[in-house]
Amino acid sequence: MRQIATLLLMLAGFWMTSKLTPSPRTDDRLPESSSIPEKKDRSPVDLVLTIDERWLLTANQGTGTVSVVETASGKVVAEVPCGEKPQALALTADNRLLLVSNTWSGDVAAFRFDPDNGALQPDRKVHLGFEPRGLAISPNGREAYVALTTEGTVAVLSLPDLTVQARIEAGRWPRYLALSPDGTRLAVGCNGDGGVAVLDVFQRKKLFLEDFFGLNLGQMHISRDGQYVYFPWMVYRQNPITPRNIQIGWVLASRIARVRMDEKARREAIALDPQGQAVSDPHGLALSPDEKWLVCAASGTHELLVFRVEGLPFVDYGGPGDHIDVLLLQDQERFFRIPLGGRPVFVRFSRDGRHVYVANYFENAIQIVDLHERKVARSIPLGSASEISLARQGEMIFYDGRRSLDQWYSCHSCHYEGHTNSVTMDTRNDGRFGNYKVVLSLRNVTRTGPWTWHGWQKDLRAAMRKSLTETMLGPQPTERDIDAIIAFLETLTPPPNPYRLPDGSLTEAAKRGEALFHGEKANCVRCHKPPLFTDDKVHDVGLGVPGDAYRGFNPPSLLGVYDRVHYLHDGRAASLEEVLKKHHTPESLNGQELAPQELNDLIAYLRSL
Repeated sequence: MRQIATLLLMLAGFWMTSKLTPSPRTDDRLPESSSIPEKKDRSPVDLVLTIDERWLLTANQGTGTVSVVETASGKVVAEVPCGEKPQALALTADNRLLLVSNTWSGDVAAFRFDPDNGALQPDRKVHLGFEPRGLAISPNGREAYVALTTEGTVAVLSLPDLTVQARIEAGRWPRYLALSPDGTRLAVGCNGDGGVAVLDVFQRKKLFLEDFFGLNLGQMHISRDGQYVYFPWMVYRQNPITPRNIQIGWVLASRIARVRMDEKARREAIALDPQGQAVSDPHGLALSPDEKWLVCAASGTHELLVFRVEGLPFVDYGGPGDHIDVLLLQDQERFFRIPLGGRPVFVRFSRDGRHVYVANYFENAIQIVDLHERKVARSIPLGSASEISLARQGEMIFYDGRRSLDQWYSCHSCHYEGHTNSVTMDTRNDGRFGNYKVVLSLRNVTRTGPWTWHGWQKDLRAAMRKSLTETMLGPQPTERDIDAIIAFLETLTPPPNPYRLPDGSLTEAAKRGEALFHGEKANCVRCHKPPLFTDDKVHDVGLGVPGDAYRGFNPPSLLGVYDRVHYLHDGRAASLEEVLKKHHTPESLNGQELAPQELNDLIAYLRSL
């Protein structure tokens, strides 16, 4: 029954989405390039190369722009606004049409590109909502596929007009995509489901999900024969956070996996972590054109991992073990590490397979790595702030795996982009081992104290210090470090809500739900008070268990509550409907039982927050 109810909610959400999503508009105007701040961090997160490698184009998250770079000279010949928080780029095979997914503004922008002179002209965009991320374009250039992260779908767009043809249900939190060379199957990294979904793009349906409790699946690459998709990921192994468990890889660890595209089969993986000098936050991945080499950008340890593909010891669920294969580690012709600095995010190979282009977020640059020389051959600056702000310093700490014992993980490993993840974790933050809890989002965290699920932590500075030294077992931070982290946390806010109407107002159902929320029948406002929809008190609502070191819970903020995989402190609920009908009902909290339509209205309002 739970699955049926969840399916009905998903269908209702799909209907609502189709009503809220406007048709593509060719009259949308982007700001003029002259309005781009010169002294601002570009923070590139993706790049594409033209076929002849004369040009490379970058998605700059810091400025919401696309840069056009002449590869030979390293000169930025153009920079054009695209939208808020661009995430991914895709270029048609003829190099004439560029697509950009803009996560925060919820749209995909199309640009006309002239490979003769590098001119980039805005064409049109389509608003999709739901945090569009990964992009792929069909081999014939007639369709594009867009991962809509918070809707759990892949949108199919016709090209070049960007008309929405369909939405294919993929799974929870799809982020990155890879299309098979023949254009028939699409691999989708479904982070909320902990695995990879394979879609039939012609039948527009999901064929299967290979789930393996994977966290933070990164850039995906499908082999030339279309048999496997390769990608990096992290695993949480549900063991107490102790020095010994961290060092032997029993808390968080990094992997590269491959999943079959032609049939459902057990994932195969290799471990990445040498003991004593682990790898954290693997993100970018690419195969060389001849498929002899595989590279992976380890963003948390600021390096490029390079593997010879032949003989890689991929194993299925019986492995891959706690640490990198010792034979790989001992053979510098099969595996080596190239330091890059900054935060290397996405990677692309050159045609000759010798060079790797790296989008480095904190370096504000594209790095060109020579695999023969095993070093950065060139660095192309895209533009940066005149000085490193306090918040930027805090962001660097947040994404730095070296802040943990033996550099196994960073703050980002659990709080993906400052938000949450798809597993319940035991950080000892509630006073005892074995009490797994949902990872709280850090959006608006500086304004929603007290902290932790039980609300026992009243000092945010002490909470930051405790996280770095006890959850991560890293070095003692300085007072300046704490200042910087809090300055960065101040920047973390929720994205625009996709369940609101284009003008930001509520649907009629949400308006009815708002009345219930504030009224005596549901009385949610008793603990979840606007504007952050929480309060500064601890409430005992009957959800604790024997042995809890603390009684009661601080109500989490409901802003962005639609964007969750687990609900309640221990993740016992999989949907808002389950929360309100089974575990946290209005009638159990001095309210009254809701009729089915009232429940739907209340959920519509919660999704709009």
